[in-house]
Amino acid sequence: MGRLLGIAIRHKKRGAMQQLETASVTTTTGVADDFRGKPGERQVTVLAREEWQAACQEIKQPLPWVSRRANLYIEEINLYQSIGKLLQIGPLILLITRETDPCNRMQETHHKLFEALTKDWRGGVCCRVIQDGAIAIGDQVALSDAT
Repeated sequence: MGRLLGIAIRHKKRGAMQQLETASVTTTTGVADDFRGKPGERQVTVLAREEWQAACQEIKQPLPWVSRRANLYIEEINLYQSIGKLLQIGPLILLITRETDPCNRMQETHHKLFEALTKDWRGGVCCRVIQDGAIAIGDQVALSDAT
């Protein structure tokens, strides 16, 4: 069992990340007020603390998790090769659709971050919302096979 450590949104492309304590996540909006929340396979992005820390250790630079520009930050869940699995955060259920590829913004953050995130799915996963839910930092997180 894992735990939700962070929630973040941005209102526009290349916009600043805004951290939240709670959020409503739906099949129509993704994380409420996030500009990428439209229905599709990249509706919500999730980053695992352990993988983010591994990337930061590799580049020898501690960076805040929001530098990755993901919506949700979790711990104690292995997202490696998890396409097709379900991620439950409180009442919210997400279907993992693909690995989140690092973008050029990662090069702007640190010249070696893009490369560090390409290893072992360190950049996280993209998800589609399957079941709406209100989430809050501290919620339990579980990964399971889709049935």
